[in-house]
Amino acid sequence: MKAMRVHDASGRFQLDTVPLPELLRPTDVLVEVKASGVVPNLRNVISHYGERSYLTLPDLPAIFGLDTAGVVARVGTAVTGIAPGDRVYINPGRSCGSCHACRSGEPTNCVAYTFQGYFGFGPNSKQIYKQYPYGGFGQYATAPADGLVKLPETVSFEQAARFGYLGTAYSGLRKAGVGAGKTVLISGASGTLGLCAVQIARAMGAVKIFCVARNPELLERVRALDPQRIRTFSYGSGDLGEWVRSETDGVGVDAVLDAIGPGASHQVTLDCLRSLARGGRLVEVGAMSDPLPLNLHEIMCSQISLMTSLWFTVGEGQDLAYMAAAGTLDLSVFDHHRYALEQANEALADAEQRKGGFVNVVIVQ
Repeated sequence: MKAMRVHDASGRFQLDTVPLPELLRPTDVLVEVKASGVVPNLRNVISHYGERSYLTLPDLPAIFGLDTAGVVARVGTAVTGIAPGDRVYINPGRSCGSCHACRSGEPTNCVAYTFQGYFGFGPNSKQIYKQYPYGGFGQYATAPADGLVKLPETVSFEQAARFGYLGTAYSGLRKAGVGAGKTVLISGASGTLGLCAVQIARAMGAVKIFCVARNPELLERVRALDPQRIRTFSYGSGDLGEWVRSETDGVGVDAVLDAIGPGASHQVTLDCLRSLARGGRLVEVGAMSDPLPLNLHEIMCSQISLMTSLWFTVGEGQDLAYMAAAGTLDLSVFDHHRYALEQANEALADAEQRKGGFVNVVIVQ
């Protein structure tokens, strides 16, 4: 098959011909790739090979591609419930299946937890890469049958290639307690992850959604999605905490989803914390990396919860598919920038422009 592989830390893709993947286990599935999302941060991750002890990358040359959707081509002898011809999204979260966390039903805390087609979270990820070395930038990929989300006809492959961001936002919003009658602030709301959070907060029944970002034009486009429930604030135009309290009768918001990425100042997160009502929750999903100075006594006295959320389960991914099929989750808002497999370098350059969350850069086959 054809695959665009990375051969060195430059992050540049090269078109190669490699053997067709084999099913190593009877519970594995072979998927013909139809679409794969392009992560804007991919080149930055590749360029730091070996520099981050808590991140493990596959040996080069490697096939990357995190968010993959396609059609089942072949199934292992022990697979039930999945059949050739099924439309699926490959949830790339891989775990060993036998460590303490896996046996406790918490695979994202596995000592070998790995994103197929991207990176892992420790040296044990090397073994996972040997089992599942195929990302989405190839014509076929293998995955365990229990790692698949079945897609309804109403969800296109391009939309499914956004499930990584959608699922991350959904899992974080669930941990934050967002639901009917709740208010939520989304920091970085016009970005790739933040816009997904806005759409899911709408689907989950949040009554007020406070969207914070820096670009007024993009924020206006976000507000237009649901003028009845969405309020927008351009960060730097005033005091965020005061604005939130003026919009909530002085109470503050029930939850904050912080989708600000690496490189942002910790001040943004601190301002979001100060926007919370007593007993509120802030969930970090954007990987803000600036050290965060906290007064834990103040946080304790306000009963504020600060937590993080990493990725999402297959079950949560299936929830997204059901919500989209029911029409409660609107995936029509994305502007798809489609590239052929051979154009992976151009696709990554486009994604790196970070033109806002409405743009969905995807490789289609």
